[in-house]
Amino acid sequence: MQFPNGPIRLQVLGSGTSAGVPTIGCPCKVCHSTDPRDNRLRPSVVVRVGEKTILIDTTPDLRQQVLRYGVHRIDAVLYTHAHADHILGLDDTRPFNFRQGGHIPIYGSEETISVIQRTFAYIFRDEESESWIPQIKVHTFGAGDTLDLFGFPVVPVRLNHGKGTSFGFRFGPLAYLTDHSEIPEESSALLHDLDVLFLDALRHKPHPTHSTVQQSLRHVEELKPRRAFFTHISHDLAHARTEELLPPHVRLAYDGLEVTVEATA
Repeated sequence: MQFPNGPIRLQVLGSGTSAGVPTIGCPCKVCHSTDPRDNRLRPSVVVRVGEKTILIDTTPDLRQQVLRYGVHRIDAVLYTHAHADHILGLDDTRPFNFRQGGHIPIYGSEETISVIQRTFAYIFRDEESESWIPQIKVHTFGAGDTLDLFGFPVVPVRLNHGKGTSFGFRFGPLAYLTDHSEIPEESSALLHDLDVLFLDALRHKPHPTHSTVQQSLRHVEELKPRRAFFTHISHDLAHARTEELLPPHVRLAYDGLEVTVEATA
């Protein structure tokens, strides 16, 4: 199973950390910046392959994100993990059910799906609901699996997220990783020969569950993607100033950023 020839298009819906930027009540310069790239919604992207649109994570900002960036359909949802900033927008998939006239498949690890089923118990009750609830079909995956999404191979990449686990995803020559403190050796082996790699880079100061700018630069040096973008960015990093310190092939992601790579069968 291979990607057919043609473009794979990724659009960043949110490049911020769990609190977003600006952070509520914060007086710092980044939170009051006039650079629109310093205004960051919670972390999510859409990947468009052929006529299909695949959403990664349903953030609490999902409604705002899809309206802002003109996302008119969602054909599948991939979940990196089950933290609040990655799942709490699931209910906002309901209008897509109505517009598209069917269920939306969602994919996550067994742990992630279990948390989603507890958090959104009303979606999964056996009795018929009197109100309009999301119509979804659940699929689970594990490390070592390859997902078949509409005939396209998508490879989950297991990541250490502090003491927990998160998953990134590889789409042919493009990979999106967020919320990782370490990339296990067996997962690094899945991330070579990339045109574009997205990596977590929360801030400069060490954090127990997230990669820093320097840590992610070391990953770029090791994995050697042609281009890299850092995401899940806190208010500790001003966009313009941080990019001045990065090598030319490494940039900060920002909300609305669009990246296209060409898949070769």
